[in-house]
Amino acid sequence: MGKRLPNLHAWQWRTYSDNHQHPTNLILHIIAVPIFIVAALTLVNGLFTFSFRPLVLGVIGLLASLALQAQGHKLEAVQPEPFSGRKDAIGRLLVEQFVTFPRFVLSGRWWRNWRQRK
Repeated sequence: MGKRLPNLHAWQWRTYSDNHQHPTNLILHIIAVPIFIVAALTLVNGLFTFSFRPLVLGVIGLLASLALQAQGHKLEAVQPEPFSGRKDAIGRLLVEQFVTFPRFVLSGRWWRNWRQRK
């Protein structure tokens, strides 16, 4: 993650609103991020209970959520910074899903961007 350490949360928050302006991207994220969170919890449940079905459903949910979000990001005028590697991708994705996007919604910035849509 290089230059983003040690404060990934602050770094990601600085440009998050700029990377989430397009109305379709906003809708895709409001649907996909909860799917990601539920899928991650389902996957963890499958790992702890050694159950195949939750593992498979968790993986499918994670992949579907990330695919939806990737499609939404393609619509944005301001693109997020590319990942610098696997560790960077995993760290940024987890922080975005569990911290930054929920903060974006709860702070009212999602709604503000929605109202200002073009």
